[in-house]
Amino acid sequence: MKIVLVDDHEIMREGMCALLQKRPDMQVVGQAADGRIAVTLVEELRPDIVIMDIGMPNLNGIDATQQMIANNPHLKVMALSTHSDGAIVARMIKAGATGYMLKESAFAELVNGLDAMMSGKTFLCSRIAKVVFSDYINMVTNPNWQGGDGLTSREREVLQLVAEGHTTKDIAKILLLSPKTVDSHREHIMEKLDIRTIAGLTKYAIREGLTNP
Repeated sequence: MKIVLVDDHEIMREGMCALLQKRPDMQVVGQAADGRIAVTLVEELRPDIVIMDIGMPNLNGIDATQQMIANNPHLKVMALSTHSDGAIVARMIKAGATGYMLKESAFAELVNGLDAMMSGKTFLCSRIAKVVFSDYINMVTNPNWQGGDGLTSREREVLQLVAEGHTTKDIAKILLLSPKTVDSHREHIMEKLDIRTIAGLTKYAIREGLTNP
């Protein structure tokens, strides 16, 4: 089982790597500290599984997962996050993740999850399973329930970079867009979210798990 670890905290990656390498059937072939680097790394290394944090700089784990799966449909992604909010879990699963665990979970549960995913199953740690079930009950009992914020993948990328303090020029360079296109995306984001300030967008991005405080 070839694994790539993606987390912006080096101590977290190194600790997990040390534990995984003790398993004879698991090999950590690469590590990345942000989503954008991770997407490139997966293209180069072609791992079986990516263990993915969600709140990371430059490109969050949700959009990184979506890009990885689009290019590698058979890739398995295990989200490993501090976020237990149902909306964030739903976005990660919609992006293509087949596993979701909280960082507070035991290592043995992570290993069980990786084994389950390699056998073609989905895996949620016990606490996340309760959240998902609760949200599902709310959805099926409330016909007016709607999930998601209506943002496109590109708009979420722009939102994250805006929230992280990048200028229009910086964002245009990172995403290979024109400054005018970036400004247009930002206007659409503000209209869809009904948020008119950068501070408001930043608070929203942090709350939704697109970036860290």
